[in-house]
Amino acid sequence: MLHGSCLCGRVAYEIDGALSDALNCHCSMCRKAQGGAFRSRASVPTAAFKWTRGESDITWYSSSPGTYRGFCSACGTPLLSRFDAHPEAYGLPLGALDDDPGVRPACHVHVASKAPWYEITDDLPQHPGPLP
Repeated sequence: MLHGSCLCGRVAYEIDGALSDALNCHCSMCRKAQGGAFRSRASVPTAAFKWTRGESDITWYSSSPGTYRGFCSACGTPLLSRFDAHPEAYGLPLGALDDDPGVRPACHVHVASKAPWYEITDDLPQHPGPLP
């Protein structure tokens, strides 16, 4: 069982299952949503995810057609992404987890639009756009 929460503690969730497909995304939307050089995220089956506190405090933003980013309306912590085209899984920002997720990012995506002030220094594969 994994647990996660927002910075102010209003919102919390638990995951009863394994995460998959962890990666670091450098697209401009992820950088802006995270306020950092990239977003580390994984996939979680919707059936394994449950809000345990503060679901009504989530604000959903439609960042692109069919993609919604959920964040705490009080502190702004990015908590979840959901996708109309893939309702069976959520995108989970790893930074809001309270526990070790048990997965590590396997690659960098959208590096063609990475922050110019950030240099990728690890040996993970780099893709100029999304995964092929």
